[in-house]
Amino acid sequence: MAQSDHEKRKQISVRGIAGIEDVSNFKASFNRHLHYTLVKDRNVATQRDYYIALAHSVRDHLVGRWIRTQQYYYETDPKRVYYLSLEYYIGRTLTNTMVNLGIQSQCDEALYQLGLNIEELEELEDDAGLGNGGLGRLAACFLDSMATLGLAAYGYGIRYDYGIFTQKIKDGHQVEEPDDWLRYGNPWEKARPEYTIPVNFYGRTEKKDGKVKWVDTKVVFAMPYDSPTPGYKNNTVNTMRLWSAKSKNSFDLTFFNDGDYVQAVLDRNVAENITRVLYPNDNVCEGKELRLKQEYFMVTASLQDIIRRFKSSKFGCRDPVRTTFDTFPDKAAIQLNDTHPAMAIPELMRILIDVEEMEWEKAWDIIVRTFAYTNHTILPEALERWPVGLLEYVLPRHLEIIYEINMRHMEEVSKRYPGDFDRMRRMSIVEEGDHKRINMAHLSIVGAHAVNGVAAIHTGLIKSSVFRDFYDMYPEKFQNKTNGITPRRWLLLCNPGLSDAIADKIGEEWTTDLSQLRKLEQHVSDKAFIMSIQQVKQENKMKLAQYLEKQNGVHINVNSMFDIQVKRIHEYKRQLLNALHMICLYNRIKKDPSAPFVPRTIMIGGKAAPGYHTAKQIIHLINSIARVVNSDPIVGDKLKVIFLENYRVSLAEKVIPACDLSEQISLAGTEASGTGNMKFMLNGGLTIGTLDGANVEMREEMGDENIFIFGMTVEEVQARKDGYNPREFYEKNAELKQAIDQIQGGFFSPNDPGAFHDIVNSLLNHDTYMLLADFESYLAAQSRVSELFTKPREWTMKCIHNIASSGKFSSDRTIGEYAKDIWDVQPNPVKLPDPHEEPVRKA
Repeated sequence: MAQSDHEKRKQISVRGIAGIEDVSNFKASFNRHLHYTLVKDRNVATQRDYYIALAHSVRDHLVGRWIRTQQYYYETDPKRVYYLSLEYYIGRTLTNTMVNLGIQSQCDEALYQLGLNIEELEELEDDAGLGNGGLGRLAACFLDSMATLGLAAYGYGIRYDYGIFTQKIKDGHQVEEPDDWLRYGNPWEKARPEYTIPVNFYGRTEKKDGKVKWVDTKVVFAMPYDSPTPGYKNNTVNTMRLWSAKSKNSFDLTFFNDGDYVQAVLDRNVAENITRVLYPNDNVCEGKELRLKQEYFMVTASLQDIIRRFKSSKFGCRDPVRTTFDTFPDKAAIQLNDTHPAMAIPELMRILIDVEEMEWEKAWDIIVRTFAYTNHTILPEALERWPVGLLEYVLPRHLEIIYEINMRHMEEVSKRYPGDFDRMRRMSIVEEGDHKRINMAHLSIVGAHAVNGVAAIHTGLIKSSVFRDFYDMYPEKFQNKTNGITPRRWLLLCNPGLSDAIADKIGEEWTTDLSQLRKLEQHVSDKAFIMSIQQVKQENKMKLAQYLEKQNGVHINVNSMFDIQVKRIHEYKRQLLNALHMICLYNRIKKDPSAPFVPRTIMIGGKAAPGYHTAKQIIHLINSIARVVNSDPIVGDKLKVIFLENYRVSLAEKVIPACDLSEQISLAGTEASGTGNMKFMLNGGLTIGTLDGANVEMREEMGDENIFIFGMTVEEVQARKDGYNPREFYEKNAELKQAIDQIQGGFFSPNDPGAFHDIVNSLLNHDTYMLLADFESYLAAQSRVSELFTKPREWTMKCIHNIASSGKFSSDRTIGEYAKDIWDVQPNPVKLPDPHEEPVRKA
């Protein structure tokens, strides 16, 4: 690493030079791990060995704090928060841990003195891609914020052997490869076989003496792996506990009668398949048996663990074990991250009435006071509805409990709205029809004391449309909790140059109180500050251009506008609208190559679900456009189109700081919140977007003049839906017609002229997400963007306004609201003692 880069990195989050003793100790720790943990010396060690030795050396700094935090929780017995999520899109852990512990300076210096390039070692860490996109990344940000706020919180999920697939682009098409992220081991996790928990499936129920038993089940075991989640410089280290499926050690005796012992051993894999792979569908309900088993596996293991901890907690009296559940809701808050963990409601009911032998009414009261539910989408295809036949087969006891819950719920509805059978049908948890289904969102609302949307507009929509009947009946349950992002990873870690420029002006309090960024408003016209922001952005662009040229072999004009859209590929996110704009820009250059043109590099990144044909076609189209545009000598450096292969957290950390223009262009009323929009805003990227999701609140915070809003509002979309004819817009707009005709005629796919007929057919005859209706408005907004980009000072002033108004979008603020309004817990501002400064007491 060059000296200047090394010096820059030393300033991140610490803004100073590490102590000589700290550096010396870290070097000794690194060499010890290389020797004793990896059994290597410097003559034979590989780069990966160095990375693992570095990770273990950093982890050493976590362990004392981790143990101490858990002891502190045991001794003080606070109310604990349990976040249940089937996805955690963590990304890399090494740099984040160094930043949060405040030890990056000493790590950098130690590795530098050892003659190693720490940035190269960081690149060797595989992303923990245990999520699809927004929902899983939000969960990861929340864990960071819960630890930073000092909440006694635990994240529960699944330790998938294979995370979100690795995306390769071959001949312009997406090809999926398995993400074997554990192939070199994971230095950040600790297996806890002593807390292994049995999980039952299948079987039948039988009644005896008025009690129900679930019998003849097949047993699988859930083994926990714990990963530390450090707060920012407060010595708090919380736990993310992920479950892995293990088969039982005994065999059915019939195997031995058959004499097929080898097959019996091989069949153990079937049980362990439960946690083999993350389902790669975003915003689509899968409805498969394995998915149901994953969901139940995670919730029952987590609930049994929660109850074990509740019973054995020290709580100020001599009885070593709690014998009553009366205080359970006062000691445990369980948050359901969407409906994926909703089976937790009937499962806790089963435990309380079948195992703990509690009366139904008392058990139900405990459940409602304990659970809260976050809704993440109103797209109909994303709402989980499980076939009754499948539930009856896999979880027969739970189906009985759901029927009972629904019967009592229907009685309540009937009392409140006598004779309104249509309302009862709409509000039932059990959906009648050719195939009976269980509506998991309805179950979640009925079984929770709080239901929240994730942006103001989204919460308004769930109250006024998809869950209107429930809002009418339980208005007190519904709340809004606008999403946020952690400023540690999404500014301090990924953009040290900008972090430094900000800290020079307003100090460092913003790292844990993002509202402090408002102080930057007084520096909006400061010439030196404007220049420093421009310099940081240019350095980030040069760094990304260098990386992409190496990856894609395309020369990038670093003085062009970096126009970026990165998110899952989905029709409602409207990457196709962006593609139509690319074609229009290309056609304008070709029509008059000498006309003034503001250079752009348009980047699109994201994965398509493997079975989502249209999304994969969109990727193919973008790559086909790129091939034509990038190879046209007349276009040259004016326009480049790049598809960012295998978009993931670690790539986002490179892309977001380099962005000039952030594309947030979903049809109004379809994106629940978005969090990428917040990351770009925080890093000084300007937004072109619709009034959808958190864009609405971003505009409120920064002012209309600092964001490029276009397109229909939610109300206008609703009004236009009846009788919408996309062909009218196609016929009226010459540029739009030309672009669609080129796609249709095979201009971008000369070897296969019919390659994109499905896309054109969809646009002209259906256009579900109204791209053509918003096209003209989008083009006009893009022209305003280009005009402003020619005025660097004005552009940068708007960037500063964006950064200064990002404070609301910290996940610390979001979690603070959950804590106060839903979980009834208080953030703990007290910094825990450093375990190296004070002896650790025995628990």
